[in-house]
Amino acid sequence: MKYNPYPYQAYAEQFVLDHPAVGLLLDMGLGKTVITLTAIFKLLYDYFTIDRVLVIAPKYPATETWPREIMKWDHLRGLTYAVAVGDTKERIAALQQGADITIVNVDVIPWLVDYYKRRWPFDCVVIDELSRFKSMKVWWKALRRVRKYITRIVGLTGTPAPNGLIDLWPQMYLLDGGAALGPTVTRYREQYFRASKYINGRPVDWVPKPDAETQIYSRLEGLCVSMMSDDYLQLPERLDVRHDIALPPEALAKYRQMERDMLLPYIIADREGLHQTDPASPVMINGTRYDSRDGYISAGSAGILANKLLQMTGGTAYDSEGRTAWLHDAKLDALEELIAEANGQPVLVFYGYKHELARIKKRFPAAVEVREPGAVERWNRGDIPVMLAHPASAGHGLNLQEGGHIAVWYSLPWSLELYQQANKRLHRMGQRSTVLIHHLVAAGTIDERVLEVLSGKAETQYGLLSALKARMENMRETQN
Repeated sequence: MKYNPYPYQAYAEQFVLDHPAVGLLLDMGLGKTVITLTAIFKLLYDYFTIDRVLVIAPKYPATETWPREIMKWDHLRGLTYAVAVGDTKERIAALQQGADITIVNVDVIPWLVDYYKRRWPFDCVVIDELSRFKSMKVWWKALRRVRKYITRIVGLTGTPAPNGLIDLWPQMYLLDGGAALGPTVTRYREQYFRASKYINGRPVDWVPKPDAETQIYSRLEGLCVSMMSDDYLQLPERLDVRHDIALPPEALAKYRQMERDMLLPYIIADREGLHQTDPASPVMINGTRYDSRDGYISAGSAGILANKLLQMTGGTAYDSEGRTAWLHDAKLDALEELIAEANGQPVLVFYGYKHELARIKKRFPAAVEVREPGAVERWNRGDIPVMLAHPASAGHGLNLQEGGHIAVWYSLPWSLELYQQANKRLHRMGQRSTVLIHHLVAAGTIDERVLEVLSGKAETQYGLLSALKARMENMRETQN
């Protein structure tokens, strides 16, 4: 296929060519992959400034999206690539090919760094979905060890601050070694944030100081370029629809008890056959004896409680023995109504827990999981009436816009990144219809809070992207 870049794509490509360390904060659907590959091709074969490229990506983009994009475009012919995933033998075999581009998923990074040590051969590294390095976990630490051997680095993401500006430092440090936001995360926090919450005398939550956002944005101007799809693409309209669902009185009473006591005894029922085997012996809960036909849902911390409450709004929850306790069918019934209202049009359903997946599949036997072999192709042909996806498995690299335009959030994630990425599976270039995003919200429950949190995080991220986004008018004036 012939590549005719849009002006914004040509601008982003030139930004990569002009800067050894780059953050491309491009919204989903703007073509981050082809922009980066075009710049890589020129750096390899026109400018001869790099020798070998490592692309780090989530698993599906690593095995499917990047290879497909390399093979798709005429101007990239001649690029060689190898996908180093799988077991150790398969990885080593891929590495020994000496391809122009080696593609790995993020889990391989610690092994890869340890495999090469000081013989690190990749002078150019591309991090697809840079926001996965927002925490200083093992991937981040491993990549930091070899950062000094990397002469060019490109970070790609549409969600750089999914949980707020505090997430930026680890990502930007990998790009420029702390030049923009400081050499340590401690100094970054002290300079731009104040602690808003303490546990045992230690700060655990941070909020920006006055004018911190403006200062951070200005520090990133020479490092990052940001573009949002609304500015450059003519996408169909997207309508977000909230459905407030009243839980049955008995289920709501159980929810309130769990919310208050962090403990909910219940009688094990055979409803839908979802529970596992009954406990072998009685248990004592707060001095009360429960026999083998009883169980309890418990939460030992606020975080676990929030998770249990989210499960309960969906109608089921895991108990202390790992069995599934049935509570209500309110959301399941609402989902059935929405699917009926779709009148045969394909519906993409996002779920949060395995027991939700099991219940939805039982109610809708024709439903297909997105991870099943060939499911994406069948969906895009219109052969699947209901497709089920966990946002973590459908957040990156899946193009589902050809198969439908209706999505339903059975349960919402706390992660803004997962939420936005999942919605973009339908709302992207190639979509021909108005995209409907339905949210099933149990009234008066934690579901409402999750929506509020996602909205607040989105505002913070939008502010960052707006402050950094490229101005096409200025670009044209500079080029002219």
